[in-house]
Amino acid sequence: MTSNCSFTEVDHLMKYLELTIYIPIFPFGLILNVMALLVFCLFLRKWTESTIYMTSLALMDLLLLFPLPFKMHAANHRWPADLQPLCSVLESLYFIGIYGSIYTIMCIAVDRWVAICHPFKAKQLRSPKAALGTCVGVWLLVLTAISPTIYRFREDKQKDFHCFHEFSENGWSPLVIICLQVFGFLLPAMVLIYCSVQTIWALQQSGQRSPQSRACVKIIYSSLSAFLLPFTPSHLGILLQFLVHQGIIQDCGNKTRISLFIQIAMCLSNITCCLDALCYYFIAHEVRSTKHTFRMSVQRRATFSTSEV
Repeated sequence: MTSNCSFTEVDHLMKYLELTIYIPIFPFGLILNVMALLVFCLFLRKWTESTIYMTSLALMDLLLLFPLPFKMHAANHRWPADLQPLCSVLESLYFIGIYGSIYTIMCIAVDRWVAICHPFKAKQLRSPKAALGTCVGVWLLVLTAISPTIYRFREDKQKDFHCFHEFSENGWSPLVIICLQVFGFLLPAMVLIYCSVQTIWALQQSGQRSPQSRACVKIIYSSLSAFLLPFTPSHLGILLQFLVHQGIIQDCGNKTRISLFIQIAMCLSNITCCLDALCYYFIAHEVRSTKHTFRMSVQRRATFSTSEV
């Protein structure tokens, strides 16, 4: 793609804006996720499906946070060519953390939907072992799907480069972007929204207004926030930038605005590390208040379903 547009002003603005966004996210995200691991691993003695999923999500968030200092350095410095392998590793960890978080949040929604909306099947489908197996499956999926792909995003160069920027045209190929949009965002988003709406509807239909029911609704809304707020703008920006690379969007002003939008959106997507703390708080409160929160919800839902037969 050839372009006569100048992105100097955008690049100059992002040098400072990235630091402004990343500097608070990194320490707060690190503290919140380390505290979550300590709570789930040390203070909550009983491992439930919820705590297993949340532990995996905290690990994903930490994996996302690890490359941020390098990303902050790369925002203001070009790296020598011999650091390309290190850059690819860091980029792989970063995107594994993002899409691992997306799929883990989706799995949490599915697990909750099964527990509340299908209480009889939940006895066979839900267990700590099943939750652990699902989390391991998510880790294997994102590792095998993302790592080999990211390494093809960079061509061997004999000059300095910007890590986390300047991907080759291989990274913007239609196949890569379609898979990223469909399997990386749209499919998990549709599953999350469907399961969340169904679960809230089931709780409302059961007529229960117990603290456990209200806590479950709060968890659902916090999961939706941790997913939709960071990842919707970033994937919209990826789609728009793809249209630029395909020559569909050619106006110089639009290209400049899209370049600024996608960079800001990608920066803000890292706030998911902090938004996930909402889920951690409600889950920890739920487990500490009662050991049988979901079990009680299941029993009440089952009673309600039986009474209508």
